Amino acid sequence: MLKWDLSDVMLERLHFLFLLGTLCWFGSAMCLLLDFTFAFLFSFWKSTAFLSLVSNLDRSWQFYVNKAGQLDIEQLPGRLSPRTPRHLRFSNGYRTKAASNLNLKSVEVPRQWYNLVADLPVKPPPPLHSKTLEPLKPEDLSHFYADELIKQETSTDRYINIPDEVVDIYKLWRPTPLIRAKRLEKLLDTPARIYYKYEGVSPSGSHKPNSAVPQVWYNVQEGVKNVVTETGAGQWGCSLAFACSIFGIGCEVWQVRASYDQKPYRRIMMETWGAKVHPSPSNITDVGRKFLQVDPSSSGSLGIAISEATEVATLNVDTRYCLGSVLNHVLLHQTVIGEECLKQMEALGENPDVVIGCTGGGSNFAGLVFPFLREKLAGKMNPVIRAAEPAACPSLTKGVYAYDYGDTAGMTPLMKMHTLGHNFIPDPIHAGGLRYHGIAPLISHVCNLGLLEAISLPQTECFRGAVQFARSEGLIPAPEPTHAIAATIREALRCRETGESKVILTAMSGHGHFDLPVYEKYLRGGITDLSFAKEKIQESLTTIPQVA
Repeated sequence: MLKWDLSDVMLERLHFLFLLGTLCWFGSAMCLLLDFTFAFLFSFWKSTAFLSLVSNLDRSWQFYVNKAGQLDIEQLPGRLSPRTPRHLRFSNGYRTKAASNLNLKSVEVPRQWYNLVADLPVKPPPPLHSKTLEPLKPEDLSHFYADELIKQETSTDRYINIPDEVVDIYKLWRPTPLIRAKRLEKLLDTPARIYYKYEGVSPSGSHKPNSAVPQVWYNVQEGVKNVVTETGAGQWGCSLAFACSIFGIGCEVWQVRASYDQKPYRRIMMETWGAKVHPSPSNITDVGRKFLQVDPSSSGSLGIAISEATEVATLNVDTRYCLGSVLNHVLLHQTVIGEECLKQMEALGENPDVVIGCTGGGSNFAGLVFPFLREKLAGKMNPVIRAAEPAACPSLTKGVYAYDYGDTAGMTPLMKMHTLGHNFIPDPIHAGGLRYHGIAPLISHVCNLGLLEAISLPQTECFRGAVQFARSEGLIPAPEPTHAIAATIREALRCRETGESKVILTAMSGHGHFDLPVYEKYLRGGITDLSFAKEKIQESLTTIPQVA
């Protein structure tokens, strides 16, 4: 039988080892407890509940909110409260959380553009030759556009593959974020849930590179050495200049005189990317000289700028024309916005009740809306589609649906669209990109089918909404999307009155970092609402071609 004969020394050693083991176990347990405690506190610090708790600590900003749920700008001392409200200090936290909730890594850059024409119950009217008034043939456009772009313009295919080279460049900024405007919701005290798709993260700060990059790429494949274009506020001109710098070809831009003078930094950006920029009307082209003879101080229009650019493209065999809006292939390229947004909304478990976008030529509006319209036509969702345009240039709400020239000089084909008349030159409103006399024929056709509704908004309401947005969400919008933001605020306030918890989706097509002079003008009371020039439009409408 085995006997244990342990000395006192051995017992003391065993006792010591037992105590040491107990201490180690207790220390490990305490470390685990502390680890779990810190993990919980860190998670709570990152949570919405913590942000809400902190934001509630400072409600002094609410003293500047009027009964309509709007910031009373006249009462603001340049900021929301005597000290920066804490809820604004966490703007980036909300934005980061929104991005992480969407699991953006699972939302890939689309590999196909969507063509709405394929799903419409009635096909849109064809463009007409300006002289024969016969339906336009592809060869009629060959001196203006790359062959592949002409194919896309007339295509009825539902999807068109995006070239790998274009996708690679898209990945510099896409996918773009979808952000819930929680602070704006709180400011408006609305039960509505507001989301905005933000395109201001692109190199040029707007949605325009979505089409500029593929247009330049297709031209490069055909050996084109130079491209020309027009631009209003400058987003399209900057985007085309960026794309040309990427692919190494020349770029020449005619910018509407009103924007050329108001927004010099857009011009500098274009020139930094290597483009030549001219104010329109200019003394360089016959068209420009003609308009300057009539009005030497002309503020210009997109129609005049288009005429100048197309004249140069027509006279130079190594030069092609690129358009930043209106045409089908441009709207096609922009659908990457809506395709991404559909997946992002799905990841959030949301379906929009209202989709709102601003309209000038219509590229950003179509880019966001068309994929959602596809789902609506398929019976998968039923959002209200709403276009927001400036009251000073209301083509959808006040124009006539008729064939008209796309430019002022009558050099382009005839397109059936809502138009104010190709001779209409609007007053130099703050949103230079929304000063087009017409709108994309495909959007006009959709409107004519009753698939969307349109509203017009005055300048002051748009800027009031922009300031509300900037002071709650932290982002300063470009003047163009202020129309969509103002329309969104209208809908959100309507929800507050009715108690409806609608999901409102809107497009913020770009930032306003280069538009600060017009913000300064507004904040100092220098922007007023322009009256609707009914007589001026009636006179312009008399020049529309008579097409049977």
